[in-house]
Amino acid sequence: MSDSPVDDSGTTRALPERIEPEEAALLPLLAPPKPKVVVKADLLPAISAISLVSLLGLPVGWLWSRLAPPQESVLGQGGSVTPLLVESYHEFDGIAIFTLLTFAAGLLTAAVLWRIRGRRGPVMLIGGALGSLVASWLGIQMGGSFASGLYPMPPNPQLGDLITIAPEVTTKWVLVAMPLALSLGYGIATSWNGFDDLGRRLK
Repeated sequence: MSDSPVDDSGTTRALPERIEPEEAALLPLLAPPKPKVVVKADLLPAISAISLVSLLGLPVGWLWSRLAPPQESVLGQGGSVTPLLVESYHEFDGIAIFTLLTFAAGLLTAAVLWRIRGRRGPVMLIGGALGSLVASWLGIQMGGSFASGLYPMPPNPQLGDLITIAPEVTTKWVLVAMPLALSLGYGIATSWNGFDDLGRRLK
């Protein structure tokens, strides 16, 4: 007599088989491997991102030179200048405007880099952050040059003359604004993503 049970229709059914521990140990091997960080393939695109993102310093510096207010000052002894009353606050205004511009540029850059689906990962993030750091430095240098062209010194200033001083960024802490914004935007997009490989295989 067969060991297989017979149902009401007369057909036989297979008995459930017990999976041995040795066979159960092989089941994880059938699962797809977890994706690893890709470095070699992403290195060249990351270098390209550094060079391209750093060029953002040019438009940021130009826009800042148009938005940052100059200081109305009085020329003193030895070429020293003294800002008039509340004009000294314009130094802070220039720093704040540059920080806001670079922070916004960092968020936009993070969105663009995230759209490059096939290169998502820490390598591209590091490349973008380095490029944004260079862009901030370039923005300070070029912004100062653009502002100096807009507000040149008078040809023959005299003691006590009222002159317009071009705006400038007097602190280096503004350099971290754009890399911080880029890392923040890229990190939020990464945490929102539900794929182990950040969706690279869906390109």
